[in-house]
Amino acid sequence: MPIEKTRETTRMIFQSMIALASAALGLVAALAWNDAIKETMKQILGEDESLSAKYTYAILATLIGVIVVVVLARVAAKVGGEATISREAEG
Repeated sequence: MPIEKTRETTRMIFQSMIALASAALGLVAALAWNDAIKETMKQILGEDESLSAKYTYAILATLIGVIVVVVLARVAAKVGGEATISREAEG
């Protein structure tokens, strides 16, 4: 096997490992935020486990997620990076 092919394969393996580790850490962070938001909702709404409380939590979590993604996309644009999400209306 030529050295260049070996280097390319090694590079691809490391890139895959980094992507998998990043995804795993992202999942851990998401689960931690999930717990934090749930506990906050319990303190605000009490121990309510009703369907409306679950929808309130889902809506709040969605709003927080959208706001964080938009802020991070703007920060990425300011530092010269490319955001994963781009808006079509901003042509």
